[in-house]
Amino acid sequence: MFDFDDLREIWSTMKKNKLRTFLTGFSVAWGIFMLIVLLAAGNGLRNGIAANFDRWAANMVEIWPRYTTKPYDGLPSNRRIEFTERDIAAIKRSFPEVDLISGISYRNDTISYGKEYLNANIRAVYPDYCRIVYMPIPSGSGRFINEPDMHGRRKSIVISQPMIKVLFRDSLPALGRYVKISGAMFKIIGIYKQEESNSDNVAYIPFTTGQLLFDRGYRVGDIDFTVKGLNTEVASIAFEKKLRSRIARLHRFDSDDKNALGYYDMGNEFRMWHGMNNGIAMFIWIIGIGTLMAGIVGVSNIMLITVRERTKEFGIRKAIGAKPLSILKMIIVESILVTAVFGYIGMISGIGLSEAINYAMNIAREASGESSNDTVIFRNPTVSLGISVSATIVLIIAGVLAGYFPARKAIKITAIEAMREE
Repeated sequence: MFDFDDLREIWSTMKKNKLRTFLTGFSVAWGIFMLIVLLAAGNGLRNGIAANFDRWAANMVEIWPRYTTKPYDGLPSNRRIEFTERDIAAIKRSFPEVDLISGISYRNDTISYGKEYLNANIRAVYPDYCRIVYMPIPSGSGRFINEPDMHGRRKSIVISQPMIKVLFRDSLPALGRYVKISGAMFKIIGIYKQEESNSDNVAYIPFTTGQLLFDRGYRVGDIDFTVKGLNTEVASIAFEKKLRSRIARLHRFDSDDKNALGYYDMGNEFRMWHGMNNGIAMFIWIIGIGTLMAGIVGVSNIMLITVRERTKEFGIRKAIGAKPLSILKMIIVESILVTAVFGYIGMISGIGLSEAINYAMNIAREASGESSNDTVIFRNPTVSLGISVSATIVLIIAGVLAGYFPARKAIKITAIEAMREE
């Protein structure tokens, strides 16, 4: 059994060799500390980039009409293309991979309540729009536009929290109240949370109601939709080609005329981000593992020197009756103590620094009035406890092995040979 006297003896040995013990412990602590700091920095970059994509569906595609640049089928160039609801129906019918879809019409107008008013961008959309574009409506703040609103051409409106503060001055509960737009009264059915960095006043009404309000007949401004299965760049290119060809047949323009149809695929952005994310992760892990290996090598070298220096001591112990197993056990326990204690110090220091940086960033963001949804490139630079503990355990095991193999070799030497060792 291992008793208190053994621990006291180990402690005495460590006190006699303070520099050696410090160098061994520093190698362990520094390796763990740098690994955690590097991983936390990498996570901060990855989290910052990921947060900036949370506002849109990963598979969103947006198209909008433009002007032709080529004559086609007897029609001149510089012809304005106009979308209608027929295009939305054609996309849904021709492309079964299309999931959510929304036509969008725009108009700048004045929203007023009593004597208070503001200029806003009124967007007439489909119910699916809130799932295509992130539209956070907190609990108790109503809902987004639904199908009954569309079918009944209801005068319903969803506005932002900052717009509520301007129109109502926090004097009345806004939900269920009526505001005026172009002489028509609209009922507030939802209040969405807007990013602090976004100063645009945007309100949403049913698309069918917007057709009447905007006097646009059946015309559509943009069409946003999500597509299932576009997981590769090849698939995205093929889908874009088919979509351009379908729209070109509807509106009689050359499908190769890129200027006639504006096209944006969010999937391309996400694939680029994933590639960047994987690159950052690989780079950080390579450097982190390299740092950890440097710590392991440092521990191993110091333990090799330690065992060699104590070979004579081992010989004396064997001469006075110490068993080889007790000597080996003492070396292993000493290795575990040094690596565990200093590994814990390095782990706590690394986690503490990353948490302190994260806390300081949150305080700075709150002080500047930024929201957690604002565009940032660095966010939550922390690392999981599991990775930190795993790295510490790896170094402890390395320290044990570094002490075990040379110690096993040393205790196999006879007492006389060991005492002759210089």
